[in-house]
Amino acid sequence: MNAVLYEIRQNVAILKLNQPESLNAVNPEMTDALLEATVRAANDPAARAVLVCAQGKHFMAGGDLKWFQEQLALPPATCGKNYEILLEKVQKLALEFQQMEKPVIVAARGAVAGFGLSLMVAADLVFAAEDAYFTLAYSNIALSPDGGSSWTLPRLAGLKKAMEIALLGERFDAAQAREMGLVNRLCPAGQLDEEAEKLARRLALGPAKALAKTKALINRSFDVSFKEQLLAEQRSFVDCAAHPDFAEGLAGFFEKRKPVYNRA
Repeated sequence: MNAVLYEIRQNVAILKLNQPESLNAVNPEMTDALLEATVRAANDPAARAVLVCAQGKHFMAGGDLKWFQEQLALPPATCGKNYEILLEKVQKLALEFQQMEKPVIVAARGAVAGFGLSLMVAADLVFAAEDAYFTLAYSNIALSPDGGSSWTLPRLAGLKKAMEIALLGERFDAAQAREMGLVNRLCPAGQLDEEAEKLARRLALGPAKALAKTKALINRSFDVSFKEQLLAEQRSFVDCAAHPDFAEGLAGFFEKRKPVYNRA
């Protein structure tokens, strides 16, 4: 059984975590499959937006602790190397989410823990089921965070709240996650995949170049001065204005119709 299912529907690449019996926990098989699917989506010309969702009742319940325990029985050097290999791929996954030009949407349900939370907040937009619950969890088993959550959480929730989430490892609910800015929208669990896919299709129909430029501008904004950001905005604006999508956007506005953007 494939650990991650890949499908294109109406220009949306749907990546479905497919190990519900283990709550889609992170192990080498899941990490390899998700990384492969993510890179595939980034390079798939048929995909204009990416939706990451899950089979079963839970999105991702953190690391596969059974696999981690099995490594401890190996010689220390081998154990450490196996951890390092896994973490390199985990970190690359989070980076792919951020650097991909296409919008990445996560549909989170049930348990969202450890790397599941790190992966979720690395996405551009998050839909969550109203009964979803979250915990960073690493400190509960004497680990520090991965997947970029030590970078993303302070920027989304603020420094003190990020410290609370990371140091205490407590569980919080979907309403709290939205209040903290970790989640964009909530919906009933039974409507989650449908609503998230609807949003992904909306983005897939949008002006791909402008969306990619906008995503890149926002992601770089924390690391540059205001003056540098202004210059980057200027270059991006001029670049977008030279693209045929801009002319189509204007035509749609003046003709009072929805623009049909370049599918090339």
